[in-house]
Formats: sequence, structure tokens, C-alpha cells
Amino acid sequence: MLLPTSLVGSYTQPDWLIDKVKLAGRFPPRVRATELWRVAPEWREQAFDDATVLAIRDQERAGLDIITDGEMRRESYSNRFATALEGVDLDNPGVALDRSGEPNPVPRVTGKIRRKHAVETRDVAFLRANTDRMTKITVPGPFTMSQQAQNDYYEDEAEMAHDYAVAVNAEIKDLFAAGADIVQIDEPYMQARPEKARAHGLAALKTALEGVEGRTALHICFGYAALIHERPEGYNFLPELADTTLHDVSVETAQSRLDCAVLARLTGKTIILGVLDLSTHEVETPETVAARIRRALPHVPAEKLVIAPDCGLKYLPREVAFGKMKAMADGAAIVRAELA
Repeated sequence: MLLPTSLVGSYTQPDWLIDKVKLAGRFPPRVRATELWRVAPEWREQAFDDATVLAIRDQERAGLDIITDGEMRRESYSNRFATALEGVDLDNPGVALDRSGEPNPVPRVTGKIRRKHAVETRDVAFLRANTDRMTKITVPGPFTMSQQAQNDYYEDEAEMAHDYAVAVNAEIKDLFAAGADIVQIDEPYMQARPEKARAHGLAALKTALEGVEGRTALHICFGYAALIHERPEGYNFLPELADTTLHDVSVETAQSRLDCAVLARLTGKTIILGVLDLSTHEVETPETVAARIRRALPHVPAEKLVIAPDCGLKYLPREVAFGKMKAMADGAAIVRAELA
């Protein structure tokens, strides 16, 4: 199919599952933040399963072609995996600056980073058992996790990022073995800190992809629109990804009105094209979405495009998230018919 549609990862979580006022009143948690959950610990796994089924059905109802689990089990996109690793002291968190420049509690690295066990394989198996459509699961990237930690062990950040990459590499292989069709790595800090990304982040990403057989994607963005309001006109780090084994690269274009000419520099990659502006609760019309898709067509062949939101839908009310998602699918159908 031309122009398949997908989330980049998260869908909005039900209000009965998570306290969205508390969630929106802070930066995305880097350490565990169990106080956000509204369900008692003994019922939480069942609640996560039920919320995941709701997320899957909403995506299917909206007409999406590639289905995620909506990240229903996560307090943030990165902390569930990052806090499951060996080598971090979770009882005595450290502090690191968030991409906005504000301090945020983070895992304190006190030993060698190692993956103790698979973290998300059950998530994949549950997703696979509940949809017959193509599936995608997300995992935080090694560079981003290294920037969301206080380093009290390694001599330099590059070594720490490498060990995070080894852990991510093992997780990705297990996720494919568990049935994922696509595994997406989330690396927003490559855009936020491009100098460090060039110095050692790209090498860490390549380590995370080493020996991986399966369709891999990378999400690189300007941050959640609900929390990061200013948008630059272009990416600080993007063409560098052309020289990787990644299949897909996610690029947000809606809120920033990105000049899509830059997409031509990612030769050979499939572009996950962000066409939903998440800074507003206004639901786009399908025609608006179609116009945003057309902007990319002079620079990327239609068969190399996947249509998606700019970023995750985590912070939106459910009716808004669903409406935007449906408009995205309908807008893609308009352009698909034109191309046919």
C-alpha cells in the first residue's frame, strides 16, 4: 500500500489509568514515577492490558495500517526501559538538564550498564495477539538515555552510550523474535544536542543496530509540543542518519512547517512523515493533512513515505487524539487516490 499510516509510538492513555494533570505538570519522568498511576499495583498489569486493547482498537477504527501498543504501560517513552538496566542506582537518583535546560531527576549510573532481561517482549506478544495488522514497538535510544542519566561511573559519555547501545541491541533482537514487524528507536536528544550526537551518538546508534535483521526506524523530534513550545525551522541533526542501516526515519513537519527539501538528503530511507500538529487541540481536516503530505512528494517518492503524527499523542485528550488520527488516515487516503 502507498502511504501507510502509523503512530510514532504513544497514544493517549485513559484518564482512569494515569493522572494526566500530574503528568502534564512535569517533564517526562526519567526515573520511575508510579505516583502517576491511578490503579493499585495489584491490578495494574490487567489495567495495562485493557488500556492496550483500547489503544489498538482506536487505531484500527481510525484506519491506521501499522499498529503500536500505544505505550500504555509507560510513564514516559524512555524511563521504563532505562530503569530496568543494571548499573543504575534508582534509590538515589541523580540530576541532569532536560532538553529545555531545566534540572530533572534521572537514573544515577554507578556501575556498568547491562541489560538484565528482556523488557518489552511481552508487550510485543500482547500486541501481536490483538491485531492482525502490521505492528511496531518502540525502545529508547542509547544516546538519549545517556543524556538522561547522571554519570558517576564511566570515564567518558561515549563509553556509557556504547554500553546503553549494547543493551538496546539485545532488546531489539528479542523484540523481533517476539513478533514485532518494525522496531523504532527514539532518539530525540540527537536533535537537541547535535554536537554530542555527532561526536559519539551516531556511533552508539550504529552499535545498537549491529547484526539486527528486521525493519528498524528512528524517531528524532523537537520534543512533546505540550511541553516544548518553541520549534526551530529545521533539524540540527538529520542528514547524518543517511549513513546507517536504518530503514525508516521519522521527521516532524506539521507544527514547524519544515522545508521538506531536507528530506531528499536521506536518500534510500523511508520517511515517517509527521503531518499532525500536536501543539493544538484543533483537529485537522483530512484536506489539511493531504496538503502536508503533498509538500513532501517533490522530495521523496510516495512509496518511501509513511504518514504519522509529528510526535506521540500521549498528552492529548482521547477524543482529540482519535480525531487527529482519523483525519490523518483520511488525508492519506485522499493523496493515495490521487496517486492511483
